[in-house]
Amino acid sequence: MADPPVLIISDTTSNVSWTQNKTLIKPPFSSYFEGTNVMVYIRGWDDDPSDIWLQTHASKRQGGVLVNAHYDSVSTGYGATDTGIGVVTILQLIKYFSAPDRQPKKGIVALFNNGEEDGLLGARAFAQHPLSRFTQTFLNLEGAGAGGRATLFRSTDTEVTRPYQQSKYPFGSVLSADAFKRGLIKSGTDYSIFTDVGMRGLDVAFYQARSRYHTNQDDTKHTSQASLFHMLSSAMTTVQGLANDDTGENATNGVWFDLFGRAFAVFQLNTLFALSITLIVIAPVTLGTIWIVLVRTDRSYILSGSVTPKGTDNEESVSIKGRRGVSRWPFAFVLASAAAIALAFLLAYVNPYIIYSSAYSVWAMEISVWVAIASFYAKTADRVHPTAFQRLYTILWLSLAAWIVLVASTILEKREKIAGTYLMFFYHASIFVGTTVCCLELFRLPRKSDYVSDMLDAQGTVPGSSRPSSSRTNVPSGGDQSHEPADENNEDEADERTSLMRGSGPKRTTFKHYTSPNDRAEAEEHEHESYVQKRHIYGLEQPWSHSLPASLWFFEFIIIAAFPLVIFGQTSLFLTSALSQTLADGSSPILVYLAVSVLSIILFAPAGPFLHRFTHHIPTFLCLVFVGTLIYNMLAFPFSANNRLKIKFIQKIDLETGANNVTLTGVSQGSYLPKIVNSLPSVAGQKPDCGPSLLDGLADCTYHGLAPQILSPSSLNSSPVKFGVTRSLNSTHTAHFRLSAHDSRACRIHFSIPITTFHVAGSGPQDPRFPISNAEGSRELRLWSRTWDREWKGQFSWKGDKEMSGRVVCLWSDANTPGTIPALDEVWKYAPVWAAVTKADDGLVEMGRGWRV
Repeated sequence: MADPPVLIISDTTSNVSWTQNKTLIKPPFSSYFEGTNVMVYIRGWDDDPSDIWLQTHASKRQGGVLVNAHYDSVSTGYGATDTGIGVVTILQLIKYFSAPDRQPKKGIVALFNNGEEDGLLGARAFAQHPLSRFTQTFLNLEGAGAGGRATLFRSTDTEVTRPYQQSKYPFGSVLSADAFKRGLIKSGTDYSIFTDVGMRGLDVAFYQARSRYHTNQDDTKHTSQASLFHMLSSAMTTVQGLANDDTGENATNGVWFDLFGRAFAVFQLNTLFALSITLIVIAPVTLGTIWIVLVRTDRSYILSGSVTPKGTDNEESVSIKGRRGVSRWPFAFVLASAAAIALAFLLAYVNPYIIYSSAYSVWAMEISVWVAIASFYAKTADRVHPTAFQRLYTILWLSLAAWIVLVASTILEKREKIAGTYLMFFYHASIFVGTTVCCLELFRLPRKSDYVSDMLDAQGTVPGSSRPSSSRTNVPSGGDQSHEPADENNEDEADERTSLMRGSGPKRTTFKHYTSPNDRAEAEEHEHESYVQKRHIYGLEQPWSHSLPASLWFFEFIIIAAFPLVIFGQTSLFLTSALSQTLADGSSPILVYLAVSVLSIILFAPAGPFLHRFTHHIPTFLCLVFVGTLIYNMLAFPFSANNRLKIKFIQKIDLETGANNVTLTGVSQGSYLPKIVNSLPSVAGQKPDCGPSLLDGLADCTYHGLAPQILSPSSLNSSPVKFGVTRSLNSTHTAHFRLSAHDSRACRIHFSIPITTFHVAGSGPQDPRFPISNAEGSRELRLWSRTWDREWKGQFSWKGDKEMSGRVVCLWSDANTPGTIPALDEVWKYAPVWAAVTKADDGLVEMGRGWRV
């Protein structure tokens, strides 16, 4: 078979103009971008050979597969994982699918796009090219971290996710897609552009080691071939599946998650909803049925107090003590959970960034304090008032709580299309199975009537009688004094049925006949010990508990405690790696610590039914772990050379006043940012201006910086930014502009009044998918050129006849040569070893001046 036809396209014609939606970025801004994308088309054997869609925009997508990675990287990083690995992966996919005998059914478009780091610009430019109408599904390769495994961040539907299921090492959870959907993850990828223009696909990205992301440690030394092979293997399988299988037009909301990176589950959200509803109904019906059968078979020991035998003249009651332990678990749970949550607030206040480098220490502290307190309470209660139902009652409380949470989760599934609730389905399902097994154990108990008769006949005593004490003779309610005569001559050998008061008094003597409380307690203890020796009862639990099976607890432990720990455990580790280092981006520390606390509680709450059986060594050891980790978490320095605090750099020069200011942006709590700033030699003698940043959760420190050397010698004698603006002769609220800059391809125009529309010479036809105006208007126009020393010409309009003013700035980002931006070199050289530098905006240096028209 001949090699499949391959077409290479360098797109230097696609231009796109649009205004950003205000719901994504505030305030909204407008952009004009000239693309420099490179595309490789590998024809599929089922493609239309006429290639008519290459000449113009087709009315319907042709069914091809797009695999995308951006080839640009940030100025402060080398781009090994963001996204050099993505580019290498696509090159290998091109090599594979263009080889003989490997032609896919559907054509594949490999896109290397530019400008992703500055606002997903290349993906928008691709949407302007006719080839974009050929692709129906896509795989986007990205790097939101600097190594580790590449996770499936999000997917549009169930059908396009199924090919990824065949990966050898699948990894990811729909929880990350839910986080994007709810706005909890604020960064974006080209995925959002492709879905906006009507394609369906997947977003695969690195997410670990975020402290190296966009820094000079995003290099080959700090990543590995294993990371490359992990992304390549999943991409190969996914693209092959999309290209050779017909996903059709059907697209359903999906649920997906991996199992230890070896297996991958994919099913529809409607399936999860149906399963959740089924479980919500079946759980109470099953447990209710078991309760009814227990009542009818006279084995309803749960919540039973005292029982009086029926059909006899005996009025004595036997204490079942079935209520003992019913309220223990809520108290233990609340006490332990309150401690864990209080520690979250304590850490967020005292040392809010310790999780940045010591996530496992935080986990150890939260888990140890919760388990230790819950164990101590459960063991103490069991020691004071032993009960055979402590495990059962705890499981019932867990089942009720999990059922309530499942109901809430099911509502979210239906109304909000939240799929991460699959965790609660499996969580409640395991607890429900364990609860059912534990309730079925009760059928081993004797009928209560048999137990009461046995206890009344045994020695003629009634342990734990609920009736009040009186004299040794009993006066029935009818007023007649009656008792059985004493048998003075009874010298039979004593057995378990022989009275403790043998040889004196009535033969059927009850505890109420003891005038001394000590005598009564002693008699009860002797009788209990006698029964225990006969029946092999555990400790001082209720006498009837001897009938309960002694070996099922381990099976219940595996179902109730171990299975949720496995399901939630790997998800918790995933979330910890994803969230712990987002604090440098402004994420709230308290939310991260509360997430760890809640997950710790969820993980180990199913162990509650078994905590009272732990030996004292386990809670003692956990107390020591808690004390050690608490001290460490309170006092340890939160950053290190391997987990550096990221700070954002930008230098701004006012061409009118000559002001030259450097701004470093970093975390707002603590003195970490001032320490970094004051470590710089050029700051000596200055008083940096530090205060809140425009970025949520961060702070700015501004100081006078070293002058940049970014301009070529030929441009030193003229202004690096040239801008001219005049009002239109035909309109008082329209102006024309001309803008150019030396050695720069990116400029911005800021407006004092929001503009309603704009036009840049050279832009293509207006794309209705990317509108250039909105109701709020825009206060900024960003211009991107594919060539150097470009002069932009255009116009903009605004409402009203007021005078328009603003600023024009151009951007420079070349930090490859030392000495080009000395202020940045200084931070790299003199900042503490625990600090890292990344860009604060699209440019490292901004030069500009004001204007008025």
